[in-house]
Amino acid sequence: MSERATREETVDVVWSGSWVAERLGVELTGDGELRDMLGLALRRNPKRAHLLVSNVLGKHVPQRPSVVYGAGFELGERVRALLGDSEAARAVVLGYAETATGLGHAVADGLGSAPYLHSTRRPVAGVARAGGFEESHSHATSHLLLPEDGALLAGPGSDGAPAPLVLVDDEFSTGNTVLNTMRMLHELYPRERYVVVALVDMRSERDRGRLDEFAAETGARVDLVARGAGTVGLPDGVLERGRALVAAQEAEQEAWESGRAAPESGRPPVEPATACTRIPLGWPAGVPDGGRHGFTPAHRALLEPALPGMAARIAEALGDARRVLVLGFEELMYAPLRLGTALEALTDADVRYSTTTRSPVLAVDDPGYAIRSRLVFPAHDNPADGPGDRYAYNVAGAGFDAVVAVVDSTADTPELHAPDGLLARLGAHTGRVLLAVVPSYTPAPAPDAEPASAPAAEPVPSHASDRQEPRMLPEPLRGPDFSSYAAGDVGWLLQDLSDTELEAPTEEREEAIQSGGAHYAESLPVEYQPSAEYQALFQAALDTSAARIARAVGTVTETVLAERGPRPVLVSLARAGTPVGVLMRRWAQHRHGLDLPHYAVSIVRGRGIDANALRWLAAHHDPADIVFVDGWTGKGAITRELAVALAGFEGFNPEIAVLADPGGCVRTYGTREDFLIPSACLNSTVSGLISRTVLRADLVGPEDFHGAKFYRELAGADVSGHFLDTVAARFDEVVDGVDAEVKELLTADRAPTWEGWAAVERISEEYGIHDVNLVKPGVGETTRVLLRRVPWKILAQRGAGADLEHIRLLAAQRGVPVEEVDELPYTCVGLIHPQFTRGATGADGKAVTEK
Repeated sequence: MSERATREETVDVVWSGSWVAERLGVELTGDGELRDMLGLALRRNPKRAHLLVSNVLGKHVPQRPSVVYGAGFELGERVRALLGDSEAARAVVLGYAETATGLGHAVADGLGSAPYLHSTRRPVAGVARAGGFEESHSHATSHLLLPEDGALLAGPGSDGAPAPLVLVDDEFSTGNTVLNTMRMLHELYPRERYVVVALVDMRSERDRGRLDEFAAETGARVDLVARGAGTVGLPDGVLERGRALVAAQEAEQEAWESGRAAPESGRPPVEPATACTRIPLGWPAGVPDGGRHGFTPAHRALLEPALPGMAARIAEALGDARRVLVLGFEELMYAPLRLGTALEALTDADVRYSTTTRSPVLAVDDPGYAIRSRLVFPAHDNPADGPGDRYAYNVAGAGFDAVVAVVDSTADTPELHAPDGLLARLGAHTGRVLLAVVPSYTPAPAPDAEPASAPAAEPVPSHASDRQEPRMLPEPLRGPDFSSYAAGDVGWLLQDLSDTELEAPTEEREEAIQSGGAHYAESLPVEYQPSAEYQALFQAALDTSAARIARAVGTVTETVLAERGPRPVLVSLARAGTPVGVLMRRWAQHRHGLDLPHYAVSIVRGRGIDANALRWLAAHHDPADIVFVDGWTGKGAITRELAVALAGFEGFNPEIAVLADPGGCVRTYGTREDFLIPSACLNSTVSGLISRTVLRADLVGPEDFHGAKFYRELAGADVSGHFLDTVAARFDEVVDGVDAEVKELLTADRAPTWEGWAAVERISEEYGIHDVNLVKPGVGETTRVLLRRVPWKILAQRGAGADLEHIRLLAAQRGVPVEEVDELPYTCVGLIHPQFTRGATGADGKAVTEK
């Protein structure tokens, strides 16, 4: 590539990240080229307020096509040098939607003869999925892999060995997206070599070892090739301050634009300055529009000689235009990029290239800010996730004489040509608008596949999204990125809300529930920090009960294996059920060599189980194999809640397997004794550092998993692994007892007696409470009352010993009386009374009014 093609133009003397850096304290540090490559902007995103804006990617910032293509091509040449010619000839390149589809394709070109595939958010009828994964920090996160050739990702060479896989993204930050991809594909197509390619490597110190960890886990070699490297320094509270700054700027702009028809800030109809002219490109037959379904060396050989002719047609239509923008469309980045490079080589015009995007970013007209203008227009490709706004940045006010809009035929819809559509928006800011349409490539349907429908000739009705494929759900979160458990111990079907402030002091939290009818799952209690005395009590209880717990774990696991099949899928109810699920998985592995899948899901009293988690489970496993797991039963409220929640889902068995069932609420259990399970003594520090689950409308959308937080800052107090290891160390000594007990249980009548429920009703009346939801029976539930709520009093079985030491200690710390009683079917019962507390909650999770 020429020097011109490998060096981006830098004419601004003000760094395009200075506006954000000065206001939020964000620091960008790295090698000398980094600030030339990146600017900063702000966006509305619950996980990451700032946006790194690339000056060489060709997405948000118009750049010379030769610079954009040259950056990717050069990275491809570096990968070829790294792999060597023979391995490079076998390599397969995978790029990420939407921002890196063109970059990945340029990398494949630089490699020489590599086939290319990019992920997509556009489902295509008749094309089978080869996989999918999640991008955690992106605005639109779900990725599909839809290769026409199902063997493309396997990529075997002549010797049958899987080909090296080259994964290309514009920015390598946490590494989550790439690691999700490699884990998913390595399970399907294990290989020995991966190369990760990015324009910039922006990993934090904490994330830098994760590729090595993956390599150690799999035995594969993983290399990283990047053009620039650095870090982003984020001060405390930057997410909240960023949100506030975005809100303030938007309010200021709205006030300024009040009464104005500002096309860059809204979607009122506009009269374009000029009519749009359609250009017949003459796209070569049989060449895909990009890498959505795969792009091979044979396709490349057909495209290259056709580019000059297509560029000549565009140049003829441009006439005497001196400053020209070639504008691509979302994932369609490579075709317009190559048209741009050909046009740049053919004419003396100042040709620039950028693309539209799904991602909303704040625009601020300041030279120190990377996004200076914004055009807003409706989506025009009938997206699977429904209609919505799309954006073109740094086009308005940039002085372009002409804009060449390049779309695929799927996106050449009435919405594109509408009065508030993209073409009209462009026409208000340039003297000439040209439209070039690349035929959408439709692979031949797979055998027995549904035929793909033809492109609609008429406007798609508003209910079209009802007929389209639902958005793909993300993959489970796993440790060490989410929880202190090992990745294989459990997959959390939750979304990470770690950066969201959800905690409130107990009294304030319950008062809010009481006064406003808020649901208890909309906030979190402040995490209990155990005293040294309480931690010592936990350790003593664990030492005393480890064998007892191990026996219960073995009993419930063997019962499940005997009655629910040889390979059940464990699904624990987060979070109390999760340590039990991990222990059951370890027993099955230790005793039988089984590697049982284990996931954790959220269930919320009064609102049911996470329906999206069930949908994910049904898509990945036979619902009949799902076994729900919890720690213990109290009066059986969650047991009943689960049965009701599953009524609308076909194939799931509502029975719960629990470690302890003192209430007689289930038929699959490890014991029916009410004793201290040490995992009930603590909160997150014995549950993988995960909070209780959260369900709040502004955080959890209709297609999201319920949320939870990962308390990384409590790592020093974490005993999650210690608890598991201590119990698992006793497995061998309890095997004989487990076998004898299971043999007896399998022939016994284990039907639920609901004795606990009857006892709770009696206690509720005797103590004048008149609401069973304010009576929390059993050691586990009583512990929760003392750790999370404002309790009234504790009833203790007379003569109960060591199992209640922690209860008495907590009660003393909180000034709660402990009353010893006779004929109590539980070891203890915790009582909450609305007359004396601020937020006792009932069956619907809301405050119970005083009786």
